[in-house]
Amino acid sequence: MARKFFVGGNWKMNGNTALIKSLVAETLNTAKLDETVEVVIAPPAVYLEKTRATANKNIGVAAQNVYYKKSGAYTGEISPEILKDVNVDWVILGHSERREYFKESNEFVGEKTAFALENGLKVIPCVGEKLEHREAGKTMDIIFAQLKAIADNVKDWTNIVIAYEPVWAIGTGKVATPQQAQEVHEQIRKWLADNVSAEVAENTRIIYGGSVNASNAGELSKEKDIDGFLVGGASLKPDFVNIINARL
Repeated sequence: MARKFFVGGNWKMNGNTALIKSLVAETLNTAKLDETVEVVIAPPAVYLEKTRATANKNIGVAAQNVYYKKSGAYTGEISPEILKDVNVDWVILGHSERREYFKESNEFVGEKTAFALENGLKVIPCVGEKLEHREAGKTMDIIFAQLKAIADNVKDWTNIVIAYEPVWAIGTGKVATPQQAQEVHEQIRKWLADNVSAEVAENTRIIYGGSVNASNAGELSKEKDIDGFLVGGASLKPDFVNIINARL
């Protein structure tokens, strides 16, 4: 079965009610989007409910983080139960900014991924290397360690979409060439085959993130192991429609 192309938009700590109106209500909802692409947008937590109420049903909504407890005295955190209560079905976990600024370890990301899945969310776990890792030839060592922490905790990969995001290409304007991205995606798929199962390797979508825009999305989308994108800054602009439709 062919893997369905996936385009996610990570708004990060950006956006407001005006953007929900202009980008979601007036642009995404009215645009003719490629029907073969699954689209998911991730606004800041306070805008999740409004975004979900505004977006067409064919557009998914994701949180940018979630905790691994159902409830309790965890000030500032959000549980899967809370997300489900406002009809949010997706969450991004382990983004490099969470790992870097909030010191989230591989193990912590793995535990959160498993808990989110067990409690009804679909998860986009992020993996990726820094520039010094790539220059030292350690790209796959870093990524395999990140994947192992997920595999050690997860039993069912059905609702996982892996995002490969080279840290050196996030928000820098630098983009991995299609060949560089394909090489890593291919290695991730091989790792899944060797360490999880051939079925998981074949069916799991692996998407690319790192300064994706309307100009480079078409070329990247042609690579056989690139199953979509996790878009940052460009997902805040009307051009996001062109990224979604990059294969048309």
